Amino acid sequence: MNILFVADPLEAFKIYKDTTFSMMREAQRRGHRIAACEPRHISWVSGGLVTARVREITLTGAPDAWFEETRVAERPLKDFDAVLMRKDPPFDSEFFYATHLLEQAERDGARVFNKPAALRDHPEKLAIMEFPQFVSPTLVTRQAEDVRRFHAEHRDIILKPLDGMGGMGIFRVGPDAMNLGSIIETLNRDGATTIMVQRFVPEIVAGDKRVLVIGGKPVPFTLARIPQGTEVRGNRPPAARAWRSRSPTPTAGLPR
Repeated sequence: MNILFVADPLEAFKIYKDTTFSMMREAQRRGHRIAACEPRHISWVSGGLVTARVREITLTGAPDAWFEETRVAERPLKDFDAVLMRKDPPFDSEFFYATHLLEQAERDGARVFNKPAALRDHPEKLAIMEFPQFVSPTLVTRQAEDVRRFHAEHRDIILKPLDGMGGMGIFRVGPDAMNLGSIIETLNRDGATTIMVQRFVPEIVAGDKRVLVIGGKPVPFTLARIPQGTEVRGNRPPAARAWRSRSPTPTAGLPR
């Protein structure tokens, strides 16, 4: 197969933890060809096909210079056997526009995973609101007073931007409400930005556990990300640790 990864710049990959790199490595091991591009490299001329300036690469196995670029070319997305949309957040306007271009590529005949409409209509952080029985009490709002009332009720809370990733922009505010006003101003920007607020879950010390679902079935392993030192965030351990479990139970509503 000839597989195109739509992702962040290859030079910015942290291959010790990047799942897109792991997918590339496994694809190459199985004999598939690999190409990559960024969303900004995708174009659509009226009356024509959606194309992208792609980098055909080979993985080297080296920890630093981990790939070699063999060719750069403008190619229709439909010419690939699979197009994998792997761009990291933020889910901003450019991400939104990229899903529209990828959706047009689908109409051209491209096979895009995950479906662009699903990426657009089912954003990662808001998706948990569909499962209130499994998550910590959660508030999504642009109103500062809503946040203050939520804190008054739950006393120990986590605040985060909806478009963040990797633990960026996450704050914890305890019962003393120390710096709550400043944090709201920083994240909420005087009501211009929607934020998420959750009751803090002390069990985070045991790890933020991710359950992987493939083909509708949970994988019998969970990925546990353990907060380090004084951190409450489980996003950035020195090395990821997999826990085996036949009945993995996600610890939902934790800092992401």
